[in-house]
This record gives sequence, structure tokens and C-alpha cells, in this order.
Amino acid sequence: MQQEHDLHENLIILETKVAYQDRTIELLNESIIEQQFELEKLKKQIHYLSKKLHSIEPSNLAMPHEETPPPHY
Repeated sequence: MQQEHDLHENLIILETKVAYQDRTIELLNESIIEQQFELEKLKKQIHYLSKKLHSIEPSNLAMPHEETPPPHY
């Protein structure tokens, strides 16, 4: 009788653990899905900004290191 009771308790403990693990896996999966959507959104933004950056015309101003020093130097 005691063995059956212990076996029943062990079964309940295992079922409880499995239920918690299932919930944890479900939460992790939801988190991964959200991160994947965010990653895709960020990739699109980077692609857009990259195209925008490449389309900008270069400035007519020289870079500071290319400028000739003023006459008083």
C-alpha cells in the first residue's frame, strides 16, 4: 500500500514538472518568435538606411584633413 502511495506521489511530481516544463518551453517559443519579428524589422531598417546613405550625394566641402590651412599659419 505504501509503495502505491509513493508511486502515485512520484507520478504527480513528474506530471507537475512536465507541466512546468511545457509552459516554460511555450514562453521561450513566444519570446523567440517576438525576437525574430524584431530582428526582421531591424534588418529592413538597416537595409533602408544603407540604401538611403548610399544615395546621398557627396558634399562639395573638403574634409577637415584635406583643407589647406589659413594664410596666417
